[in-house]
Amino acid sequence: MADKNYDVIIIGAGVVGSMVARFLSRYKLDVLLIEKDSDIGMGASSANTAIIHAGYDPKPGTLKAEMNVVGNQMFDQLAGELNFTFERRGDYVVAIGPEEFAKLESLRQQGLENGVPGMVILNGADVRRREPNINPEVSGALWATTGGICDPFGVVIAAAENAVVNGVTLMTDTAFQDFIMDGKHIVGIKTNRGDFSSRWVVNSAGLYSDVVMHKAGLRPEFKITPRKGEYYVFDKAEITINNVLFPVPSATSKGILVTTTVHGNTIIGPNALEIDDKEDRSITREGLDEIWQGAINLVPSLSLRYSIAEFAGLRPGGNAPCENPDVKYNKDFIIEIPKQVEGLVNLGGIESPGLSSSPAIAVRVVELLKGAGEKLEEKSEWNPIRRARPRFRDMLPTEQKLLIENDPSYGRIICRCENVTEGEIVAEIHAPIPARTYDAIKRRTWLGTGRCQGGFDTPRVVEILARELGVSPLEISKKGKGSEFLVRPTKDEEAE
Repeated sequence: MADKNYDVIIIGAGVVGSMVARFLSRYKLDVLLIEKDSDIGMGASSANTAIIHAGYDPKPGTLKAEMNVVGNQMFDQLAGELNFTFERRGDYVVAIGPEEFAKLESLRQQGLENGVPGMVILNGADVRRREPNINPEVSGALWATTGGICDPFGVVIAAAENAVVNGVTLMTDTAFQDFIMDGKHIVGIKTNRGDFSSRWVVNSAGLYSDVVMHKAGLRPEFKITPRKGEYYVFDKAEITINNVLFPVPSATSKGILVTTTVHGNTIIGPNALEIDDKEDRSITREGLDEIWQGAINLVPSLSLRYSIAEFAGLRPGGNAPCENPDVKYNKDFIIEIPKQVEGLVNLGGIESPGLSSSPAIAVRVVELLKGAGEKLEEKSEWNPIRRARPRFRDMLPTEQKLLIENDPSYGRIICRCENVTEGEIVAEIHAPIPARTYDAIKRRTWLGTGRCQGGFDTPRVVEILARELGVSPLEISKKGKGSEFLVRPTKDEEAE
């Protein structure tokens, strides 16, 4: 017996699952979005380069190429509706030496074939004028005007929050276990928190999308191979790169890039190491050395003295062949309603450019459901706008003064490096998707990401979380159960 009936259940609340939920929230459907972790966006969406790719890199004729270019064009409107940070800065593919410069034209032609507008090949002098820190041996660059940067978790939270406000049910700490079948028809799912019935299930499980589809008996040959990418983050007060700088790509990777971010920090990375463990986000000395060598080839003046953090993310690399038999490519996206079972929209292998492609994938899911006979009736009350909460550091002094007069908690700075206030933290704890852990607060406010890496703010955040959630400080964790900060109240113990 199922605990509740839904029209659509979405497995996985990363950027793709959250976008699908947001676009489906437009219709008169009862939608459930489940996430196995304690917060949304903690898988592949949690650690990446934050680039909205122009679309010249994917192989022409693939779903990757199509979704990348279409998705890229959607970000201006989405950023306006959902109020996440997005900057269409463009990006550069930088050639060092004449041999690499000769490869830029073929990359431009590939972009034209994919439908990418606004690409120009610059000479070395032009690149040096635009980015003074670039390797002086630069011979030129492909300048793609439609490239952009964003706050990747901001995209996830904005899409999911808008979905929830429009009626989607979100359940975190809810892990998919199996499908409930009636013959070859999927009629629901089993989870660690009970069974749920539905007419449709969307597999948007990222790194675990192969596991999910195999439970339905689909694509036994399909495998997700996690591809680890490691990064350095630099102090924005010491190193300023104002552009997105790619090297000339290889057959397997876009290469080690040096890029600015919407938060002002410069980051370098990633490498591309195929591993077996879908949870291994450890950093390695060898990997960090690799990205360092790649980065200083583009910007020799970088100094590790100003590195303030290192991290690693995992990309869900698949082995699906392109649907077009004339295109020889075996790492394409899967976006389908399979014929072997009924009631499933199957998404898999959504690696880079997955973030860029996510809104286009969501639209394709809606189209697939309509094509399968699902009558989607729009809600008259659907609201595409997600209101942003105040960000103290981005406000004018007059605006800050007015905010503090209205709520004095905005006058108490909790994170000095990033100027995050108590008012902002409290607002996120009580948001439509509540932040209940330190990392959840960090992803939403950028608290704890500066020079001290949370050394100053952590005790205060623990105190605020405990107070607002009405729990003991001993229950407050970094990222969910098993990562609690405190084990006992030492002062009380000593007093006894």
